[in-house]
Amino acid sequence: MPDISPLKAATDALAYGRRIQSGQIRAISENIANADSVPADPSGTPYTRKIAVFQPVDVDKAREPVGRIVRDSGDFRRRYDPSNAAADRQGYVRLPNVNVALESADLQRVIRNYELNLSAEASIDAVSRATLNLLG
Repeated sequence: MPDISPLKAATDALAYGRRIQSGQIRAISENIANADSVPADPSGTPYTRKIAVFQPVDVDKAREPVGRIVRDSGDFRRRYDPSNAAADRQGYVRLPNVNVALESADLQRVIRNYELNLSAEASIDAVSRATLNLLG
């Protein structure tokens, strides 16, 4: 019987990658959804951009990826809108520090990586099946 542990390790690595990419997709989607939200009053804090951060995974130790969400410390955007209830004395409203164009580009990149990940796993499955068919 052939040693399939390298194929198992590759499949596990791809599964870990999909979990990480799913976390990134969730964070980016939340950022895009809240990009134009404003606080209820001038003293309120706008939504702060979230970034999904994951520790490197050692596939040989077979553990789940450990992730956390960190808040972007970048400056909030400001828009002049004196009629808004959240406007300060000068008439500016603080908006989230989310750049929708950059978030959309990041989302496309992560989704593309997720799809490539699925394709790689399908290739590994096909190789495994072909190997078993040759042996059987």
